[in-house]
Amino acid sequence: MSRSDTERSTPGSSPTGGSTPRKRLIAPVASFSVGAIAVTVLFAIGAWQRRWIADDGLIVLRTVRNLLAGNGPVFNAGERVEVNTSTAWTYIVWFFSWVTGAEQTEYVALWVALVLSVSAIPLAMYGTARLYGTTVTTAGVGLLLPLGAVVYIAVPPARDFATSGLENGLTIFWVAALWCQLVAWAHRRGSEPTTWSRTAFLLLSFTAGLAPLIRPEGAVLGVLVLLVLFCSSIGVKMRIAMVVVAGVLPVGYQIFRMGYYAVLVPNPAIAKDASGSKWSQGLEYLGNLFGPYVLLIPVIIAVVVGVIVAVVATVGRLSSDQPTRLAERDEDLPDVLDDHAAPSSFARFKQRSASFSTGLQSRRAVVGTMLFAGLILSVYWVRQGGDFMHGRVLLTPLFILLLPVMVVPAVVPATLRTRDARVRLGAAVAVLAGVGGTVWWGVAVHANTLPNAGTTIGRNGIVDERTFYTTNMANENPVTAEDYLEYPRMRAMVEKIREVRKTGGIILSSQNYDEWYVAALPDAMPPGVPRETTVYFLNLGMTSMNAPLDVRVLDQMGLAYPLAAHTARLEDGRIGHDKDLSSAWVVAESGGVTNRPGLPAYMSSDQVKLAEVALTCPDTQERFKSYQGTWSFARFKANLSDSVHFNGYRIARQPEYEILRCGLQEPTNLDEKSPS
Repeated sequence: MSRSDTERSTPGSSPTGGSTPRKRLIAPVASFSVGAIAVTVLFAIGAWQRRWIADDGLIVLRTVRNLLAGNGPVFNAGERVEVNTSTAWTYIVWFFSWVTGAEQTEYVALWVALVLSVSAIPLAMYGTARLYGTTVTTAGVGLLLPLGAVVYIAVPPARDFATSGLENGLTIFWVAALWCQLVAWAHRRGSEPTTWSRTAFLLLSFTAGLAPLIRPEGAVLGVLVLLVLFCSSIGVKMRIAMVVVAGVLPVGYQIFRMGYYAVLVPNPAIAKDASGSKWSQGLEYLGNLFGPYVLLIPVIIAVVVGVIVAVVATVGRLSSDQPTRLAERDEDLPDVLDDHAAPSSFARFKQRSASFSTGLQSRRAVVGTMLFAGLILSVYWVRQGGDFMHGRVLLTPLFILLLPVMVVPAVVPATLRTRDARVRLGAAVAVLAGVGGTVWWGVAVHANTLPNAGTTIGRNGIVDERTFYTTNMANENPVTAEDYLEYPRMRAMVEKIREVRKTGGIILSSQNYDEWYVAALPDAMPPGVPRETTVYFLNLGMTSMNAPLDVRVLDQMGLAYPLAAHTARLEDGRIGHDKDLSSAWVVAESGGVTNRPGLPAYMSSDQVKLAEVALTCPDTQERFKSYQGTWSFARFKANLSDSVHFNGYRIARQPEYEILRCGLQEPTNLDEKSPS
């Protein structure tokens, strides 16, 4: 038997080389179908019951509104700032909003997110079923049972973020699609290349290349997959083709981003300093996810079951391959005897390289790649400090790590006469016990919540976002921006915008939920400067979606405000909110007055005057021009060359320190009696 014939034969093939009898497929197909349908339906029901659009989900929709209005991919008209982390999610929601002509983009985001989230579960299960397909078609009764899928859908945050208006559903759907394509590629090992197999390979490369457009940190998984594909046994032409296909969209968009937005990453990555390190906070975030649901129990079960399945599959493969390997060794023996000269070092290196490249196109390599990527992403988020939303950023790493056990095989052998059959029976019993224990755990914890989730934000800064908002608005399913008018300050803000919109001004929040302050604009504005209305508030989504598009909406932490984003990260700040620019800066930057009576009583006129001088720092002025000035080819070229500098540019949070940093002169008209 030749090597290619050996690789194409499987444990599920009949001894004569025929295909697996159809009756052996009945139990695996039936068990997989029942499990996949049950898990998917339960997840869909749970996600629908907990449907909502988060405040951060509304942030995405402000950009979609501007795209539909013809203002470009911006948050505020006339300011080229990329406020959404997932580029792909922004344009997917925009596309379906444009196609459907929907007046409320909230429902478009809700349904697209729901469909992608729910579809990701059976898609991932199918990929794993293909991974184990041949192991459950041996003599006996083979079953494919859900395990990892049960773990994922039982965790409440998975159902919360199945809608939410954020990109979680898109992310896990992309991961599931990539997983299915990788497993299919591994199954084609040893097959003769065809037009279809080459096309499928390039489609796989394209999917992997989408990683940074799905989520920037998704590049970890995308790059690892592309490295495996690049180093596998493909010709030079296919390597060139895969590089072109994988890079055309992300590289093209990156050039556009640098030339249009003048930075290397989306603005939230700068605002949150995604390259920063907060290990202790990250470990607390990890415990915040594992603790309420005793998640360690199903994780241990999944690891144990995964090891059992891998060991049984390896033992079975070795026993089935032994005659073939002996025959191949006998066939090679005369050649070795005839060749008295030992192979050269180069020949041995070439042989090992070829063996390594061939081995990359295997199920073992595919599983290893996904697990390695999941571990790296988990460590990344722990190092980063996690997030302020309970569980959100760890859902994707969890999903990736569960892929090899989304479904697990259990084979009850037809006979117990052999030692191998008895081992398989023991493994099947262990797998069945693991699945049963996981289902029991899921039923027990699926409705658990964080302590005081709806009323307080703990000292660690992490909050069950959905429960917090639904409790504070007395609305179990807040979906539209109008629903968020029930949140404190929102109705008063809308009313204040109506009052100020004609004359312009900077609207600032107060401690009183029914009152907003206004910093006035000068009676005479500089030539060409419009009398804008600006709202400055932390809850950027509900604020921006309840404000007209001609109202400028900014936030203290810098998601939509580059000036705040370019400040240094607060070491002891709340995770995800660890930048906080004082309102004196936005008054000065928006052209507001510097003296009373045009300033709110709490605001120091000195601080506004100092901020006004600090804003004249040459680098800061260049940053303003990069995203506020008219976009032209000259600006595109300048932004391309300046994007690296602007990405790392940071200013001092206190205006007086910023004046010192830039070597500027302090203003001489300060009022010493004003509060510091």
